[in-house]
Amino acid sequence: MVLCLFTVCLACSSVLAAVYVVTKAPIDKAAAAKTTKAIALVVPDFDSDPEESAVSLNGQEMNYYTVRKNGEIAGYAIESTTSGFGGPLTLMVGVTPDGKVYNTSVLVCNETPGLGAKCLTDKAFINQFKNLDPAVEHLSVKKDGGDVDAITASTITSRAYTLAISNAVEAFKNIKGE
Repeated sequence: MVLCLFTVCLACSSVLAAVYVVTKAPIDKAAAAKTTKAIALVVPDFDSDPEESAVSLNGQEMNYYTVRKNGEIAGYAIESTTSGFGGPLTLMVGVTPDGKVYNTSVLVCNETPGLGAKCLTDKAFINQFKNLDPAVEHLSVKKDGGDVDAITASTITSRAYTLAISNAVEAFKNIKGE
């Protein structure tokens, strides 16, 4: 009986390992394509391959990508993760060299459909972050004394989204050495 169980486990492990080997490259390629697409959405036009780096903010490592146009830095795409109502909320935040938020894109969202998940589709909410100057506008929801209009009935998600952008701006300051 032990020999039979060992044989079944060995066969299952072999099949699982084979599936992993066959699917790893396409999964990695799809993830890289998703990241490249997100970068292209959040930064100004660029003509170079994004250069990946990491920066530490409050003990948390954040990946960021530097893009260039004609040899000059065109912007930074910073991955920022916070906790939303339904779990982690990860954004790609584009920041221009002068520190303005160029655009944002949601990478991971586990928010409630029809409520918090509106952070993916609510154009009025999303567009208020385009070309936002954090030196002029307070990155916090109006309920907390800031300048950001929250998604109706989704204050927790709105706070998380805004905090992710705020963290990206702070990471940008670390990148620039400010």
